[in-house]
Amino acid sequence: MFESLTGNLNSALRTLRGRGRLTEANMREGLGLVRQALLEADVSFSVARDFMARVSEQALGEAVLKSLDPSQQVVGIVHRELVELMGPVDHSLHIKAKDEVTVLMLCGLQGSGKTTTCAKLARTIRDLGRKPMLVAADLQRPAAIHQLEVLGGQLGLPVHADLEAKDPVKVCQVAVREAKASDCDVVILDTAGRLHVDEELMAQLTQIDQRVQPEQVYLVVDAMTGQDAVNSAKAFNEALELDGVIMTKLDGDARGGAALSVKAVTGVPIKFVGTGEHLDALEEFHPDRMAGRILGMGDIVSLVEQAQQKFDQEEIAKQQERLEKGEFTLDDFKKMLGQTKKLGPMNKVLGMIPGMGGMADMMGDVDADQGMRRFVGIIDAMTADERRNPSKVIDQSRRRRIAEGAGVPPHEVNDLVKNFDGIADIMKQMSGMGMRDRMRMMQQMSNGGMLNPGGRLAKQKKGTGKRLSPKERAKIKKVRDKELRRKKRQQRGS
Repeated sequence: MFESLTGNLNSALRTLRGRGRLTEANMREGLGLVRQALLEADVSFSVARDFMARVSEQALGEAVLKSLDPSQQVVGIVHRELVELMGPVDHSLHIKAKDEVTVLMLCGLQGSGKTTTCAKLARTIRDLGRKPMLVAADLQRPAAIHQLEVLGGQLGLPVHADLEAKDPVKVCQVAVREAKASDCDVVILDTAGRLHVDEELMAQLTQIDQRVQPEQVYLVVDAMTGQDAVNSAKAFNEALELDGVIMTKLDGDARGGAALSVKAVTGVPIKFVGTGEHLDALEEFHPDRMAGRILGMGDIVSLVEQAQQKFDQEEIAKQQERLEKGEFTLDDFKKMLGQTKKLGPMNKVLGMIPGMGGMADMMGDVDADQGMRRFVGIIDAMTADERRNPSKVIDQSRRRRIAEGAGVPPHEVNDLVKNFDGIADIMKQMSGMGMRDRMRMMQQMSNGGMLNPGGRLAKQKKGTGKRLSPKERAKIKKVRDKELRRKKRQQRGS
């Protein structure tokens, strides 16, 4: 997500950090590179021009040029202005009380991911304890009706569809009446799309808007279409007065120009973003978090939220009890890898941890997820006793047998066994820590050189790799002690 923009912006800002003392001349040179990075990311020219005017006015001020660390000041200014550019955002769906029906209308061009987004939104609303109904009002494309019925079936949600209907307005009106009769309290309208904006499409959507009167109208746009997404958002907003934008395929957008431009051009905020094909891959759009990701600062808050939603909390509690007793086996490690996989590709997860975005870049074409699968294959080829005590039990003959069973070279089995001692020590140190402090510890491990670009843990045992320095160990202990004090306060309070 935004890889090219992040890389180019960081390169531009590094030119400022590399100067001994910043003058107005080299500050202007660095800001020119920031402007170039925005334009190369397909940010609208007028948006980039106005953005840089605001940044330059602040960055070229005497207070910044004479500060102790002017480059950091510039990063702060760029971050604030990015947040201002993309926000503020109201994430509320404005759903009425349960005895009333709330109508949400989704519109967009054909191919933007509108039908799938309807299902994702319905899943989000269902998880809020409401009863949504999906409405197939796209009568131009029969496949859209079938697609919505399939998605509704996967979610176990009702879908109102009429293959014989000719008037989408009547379909929507009948659906609202049906929702009231069947105790559904939210109706989501999947309207027709076109390959481009035209008068017929806009007239049809305007009719639905006027006669059904939805509480919220959202435009679904494909982030990968860049400025075309911004232009279509402008056209739809002029016809319908949009309440928000849902941006799809953001996980595949390396440039990011649409996300940075749409609010400034239309005045309509991005409310949600699609970050994958699965029906749970819909996230609230937070400008401050997105600005952090763009500048390589990570997004620890979103990562923690996702972990709390997607991790098996009961399994985490059991693992926590075992860790507090000093127990951590390869079976536990395998479960931990399985939990981590739920957060998405490893490069994406690393990019969300502060300080580790650079490591994700360094990995390049290395497939960290494939490496995780190989780890699991090796563990699966072991006996129960070998998984409990790998370093004590696994000798040369067992190593060859495990390698053959897993279909890997023997040295990979050896690497995993040697690495495991360091992993177990780290996990025991993490016992008692909250999710945020665990992420901070991972950051410290990265800064200390414990993680290399191949995604492998370096060893802590004598003669097998780099040890943590006393300073790094003290940092980790400080984080752990802080978490323990917090837990004690909570216990006293309860």
